[in-house]
Amino acid sequence: MKGALIGCGFFARNQLHAWRDIDGVEIVAICDRDAGRLNEAGDQFGIERRYSDANAMFADGGFDFVDIATTAPSHRPLVEAAAKAGVHIICQKPFAENMADARAMVAAAEAAGKVLMVHENFRWQSAVRAAIDALRSGAIGTPFFGRVSFRSGYDVYAGQPYLAEGKRFIIEDLGIHILDIARALFGEVSAITASTKRVNPKINGEDVATMLLAHQGGVTSVVDCSYATKRDPETFPQTLLEIDGTQGTLRLDVGYRLTIQAGGKSETRDVAPPVLPWAERPWHNIQESVAIIQQHFVDCLRKGRVPETSGADNLNTFALVEAAYLSAAEGRTVKLEEL
Repeated sequence: MKGALIGCGFFARNQLHAWRDIDGVEIVAICDRDAGRLNEAGDQFGIERRYSDANAMFADGGFDFVDIATTAPSHRPLVEAAAKAGVHIICQKPFAENMADARAMVAAAEAAGKVLMVHENFRWQSAVRAAIDALRSGAIGTPFFGRVSFRSGYDVYAGQPYLAEGKRFIIEDLGIHILDIARALFGEVSAITASTKRVNPKINGEDVATMLLAHQGGVTSVVDCSYATKRDPETFPQTLLEIDGTQGTLRLDVGYRLTIQAGGKSETRDVAPPVLPWAERPWHNIQESVAIIQQHFVDCLRKGRVPETSGADNLNTFALVEAAYLSAAEGRTVKLEEL
């Protein structure tokens, strides 16, 4: 199976490492408008076909799928070009700039009969996955309350300075992952109430967000995100969970400790992710999840299955982001049916 990658920036290196580790997959072409990044990535990973123009790459063809690792404004034209070229697509998040573009991309892939998956990797972190699997197995009965939390003071702007420039920040960049975890745990959402705050005066967007979700199945969850939380030890980039069920409780605590209390018993497991040979702390849990989700994409292509984080599925996560911003702006609860 041959692939191409568009975008050779900060995070794309993780994707290139992960593709190299997957059996039977080879990245044969890369594309980036920045010649320095393009050649650095090509030299590092031994990729000869290098393009500054994605349309030229699609015209030359010779690959089965494309990994789009660019920012949201470029996603729609690239996804539509990939669909027209007849290749499968994995696209970085945030999926789009607005719901209309997101729906158009899903429609383009469906019309072409090609798989479209969003690189929504947080739900694929092995520690989070262990919690999802335990909950789905009925370990604590039927859940009725949950908290999904990501709070940190880590300097994410050093490696990705563009994060400080946009009018939207933490919900769009990080909260989208945490909201997606809430969906994976508790199902679809009927309404959301959100508040946001900018603590860091050097950025343009919000760096703190707190969201209350009413899920269709009856669960109430709190999703909270912060890049302004100064504490020791620093927990970046861990997502912490607290879930109440009819038969017990589940917690994913700092240090990747998963505790399940049910039936008068308490069990704590170490679900820390491995540090892959090309990974580094503290990013290793995210880097491992990149490898896991890309393997999932390949497995789905080989077996003819719909990916768990397909474009169509991700419309529901993206809608939560849009609804959260609308709620915060207007100071009200937003029903998802409004979008």
